Amino acid sequence: MDDGLLEKKITIMLVMQNDMNSRVDKDWREHDRDWYRALWIECGELMDHYGQWKWWKHTATDLPQVILEIVDIWHFGLSMELCRGESIQTLSSEIAKKWRNTTETKTFLEEVESIALYALKDKKFAIGSIRNLLESCSTDFNVLYQSYVAKNVLNIFRQDHGYKDGSYVKMWNGKEDNEILAMVLEDADSDALDFKEILYRELENIYPGK
Repeated sequence: MDDGLLEKKITIMLVMQNDMNSRVDKDWREHDRDWYRALWIECGELMDHYGQWKWWKHTATDLPQVILEIVDIWHFGLSMELCRGESIQTLSSEIAKKWRNTTETKTFLEEVESIALYALKDKKFAIGSIRNLLESCSTDFNVLYQSYVAKNVLNIFRQDHGYKDGSYVKMWNGKEDNEILAMVLEDADSDALDFKEILYRELENIYPGK
C-alpha cells in the first residue's frame, strides 16, 4: 500500500476513535481510563478464539472471530495512542512508520502475549504485533481498516437511530444489521477517503425503520 494512503487511513481511524470515545464521554482524554487493561483482557479472548493451546481438549481457530478480536484490540490501542497528547497527524505518521518497519518473528500466540506483556509492563500499544497477527491470518491492513471502519459506522448508525432508547430496528427484512453491513462492504471501495460516509449512506438508504 502507498505510504500516503496508509497514513490517511490511519488518520481516518484515529478521528473515528476520538469521535466514538467522545460520544461516550466528551472529556474522555482527561479521565485517564485504563485502556491498557481493556487491551490485555481482549488478548485473552483473542487467544481463546484462536485456540490450539489447550492441550487437554481439541480446539479450532474461529478466523472471523479472531479478526474481530484483533479489531477490538486496535480500538483500545488507538485510544491509548490518542491519550499521549500528540496531534493526530503526528500519531498517524508514527503508527504508519511502526507498521511499515515490522517484521514477523513469533508465533501467533507468542505475538498475542507480546501485546499483553507490553500493555501490562509499559502501558503501551505494540502496533507492530497487530501487523504480525494479521499476516499470520493471511490478511493485511486493508482488512483491519475495513473491519474497523465498518464496526464504528454501524455503532454510530445504531446510536443515531434509537439504539439507546430501544427504538432501533436490528432485524432488516429477516437479516441482522451486521449481516447487512457485510453485504454493503462487498461493493464498497475502501480506498475512497469518504469510505465511512459511503457505508453510512448505504445503511441509511436501506434501513427499514425510517
